[in-house]
Amino acid sequence: MRVVAGEYRGRRLKALDGENTRPTTDKVKESIFNMIGPYFDEESVLDLYSGSGGLAIEAVSRGARHAFCIEKNFAALKVIKENIAVTKEPEKFTIKKMDADKALEAFSEEGKTFDIVLLDPPYAQQKIEKQLEMMEKNHMLTDRSVIVCETDKMVNLPEEIGFLYKAKETVYGITQITIYRRDESDD
Repeated sequence: MRVVAGEYRGRRLKALDGENTRPTTDKVKESIFNMIGPYFDEESVLDLYSGSGGLAIEAVSRGARHAFCIEKNFAALKVIKENIAVTKEPEKFTIKKMDADKALEAFSEEGKTFDIVLLDPPYAQQKIEKQLEMMEKNHMLTDRSVIVCETDKMVNLPEEIGFLYKAKETVYGITQITIYRRDESDD
């Protein structure tokens, strides 16, 4: 696994051993960022199920200002810290050991907003629709927010969630990538 493009391009990243996480392959990662970027200009990123931190690191490598990496698995947190160290810019990342729903509650109370949201939950435990509704209700998304959902290809996410609309959906093997964007007519 490596950083595909940007400032950290080519740097090798570690993956978590075992079956607790499924690191996004370099091919899928490159496709995701080509769909939503491919480069950024000071955006704030939320990687809600961070795993190895690879998606957050890729976003910062491509120009995002700061990434929040949320993960509850202790072994995964260790890998995220090691991978962030490879960037030599740890100040661009905030790592929080907590459950995804509790993290959303905390960010809501803090008034945090995000331009890019990366949702790659464990396939059997995905609550994407509920979590996006919560983010929308609590004004955690900006006018230009883009949300990347990585699910099993059998998951059927709705065309719209609040003011978010499904902009693109692509399948790679057993993985489905769904991109939501903000409906600009809600202003």
